[in-house]
Amino acid sequence: MFEIIPLIISLLIVLFLIPHFIKRMHFKKFLGTDMNKYNKPLIAELGGTIVFIGFTTGIFSAIFLATYLQVFTIKLGYLLAGFSTIAIIAFVGFIDDIIGWKKGIRQWQHALFPIIAALPLMAISIEKTTMTLPIIGLIDFGIFYSLIIIPIAITGASNAFNMLAGYNGLEAGQGILLTGTLTIIAFFTGQTTTMILGLAMIGALTGFLYYNWFPAKIFGGDSLTLMVGANLAIMSILGNMQTFGIIIIVLFFIEFLIKAKHKFQSECFGLPQKNGLLKANPKGGSITQFILKKPMKEWQVTTTILIIQGMICLIVLGIFFVL
Repeated sequence: MFEIIPLIISLLIVLFLIPHFIKRMHFKKFLGTDMNKYNKPLIAELGGTIVFIGFTTGIFSAIFLATYLQVFTIKLGYLLAGFSTIAIIAFVGFIDDIIGWKKGIRQWQHALFPIIAALPLMAISIEKTTMTLPIIGLIDFGIFYSLIIIPIAITGASNAFNMLAGYNGLEAGQGILLTGTLTIIAFFTGQTTTMILGLAMIGALTGFLYYNWFPAKIFGGDSLTLMVGANLAIMSILGNMQTFGIIIIVLFFIEFLIKAKHKFQSECFGLPQKNGLLKANPKGGSITQFILKKPMKEWQVTTTILIIQGMICLIVLGIFFVL
């Protein structure tokens, strides 16, 4: 019962801060072009920083409830290690957003910095050596689990979540679905620490989505996508649900393969028309381009992807409850 408080607090913090933050971003000219609109409006950026503040407040409230009021039990070391990793990655995304889209941190740096950020999680996982993989089953990696598997998981998930993006409400919507699914599994397996990470993130993302849904008043940026992806990996690791964590992001694996085929030069954006519809880019290179073979409005593209992602989440939950 008390575990829901971090969700409520993170939600309220984000809902309170974002209107003021949007005004400030317009005043300071921290604005980004909405590429899926015909008139290319300028929208407030750096919304991921407010999501992080909301998430942080939710986590700190959980620590207070668990340590001072003792209304539930958490593994404080695990929670702080996971939070430290998320904080570092959120900072990396923030720097990238500040420098500018397509002018910020390079691709190899996107892969390197999350590995460094994984150090706190690596340190607390030194005694764990096994991991269950889909189809293959249980594998004992020995010391390489903490030295190699964990940093690969953190950098892979954080960067993967950044691939399928660029539409109003898409990143936050997918983040809520994916995080919510792992949070449900954590609840039924008694993983309170993992569940707290999920609830705090869901609250922050829900508050953000209210202002990010079509037509968006604020963008999340890399600080949001990298942070959400990292949190998914951390929840999977701390909650011992790596198999579900891998299956649940299958849509991003598909997007990775499509973009790899196009040498990572393709984009998710559609071609906006005067009538408000989006058309597919003839060059292809994304799941969104496949969806846009039939022209539709931006919110319809977002909704379509969220429905597909929702179906994947239901399949994962079905596998969990059946097994």
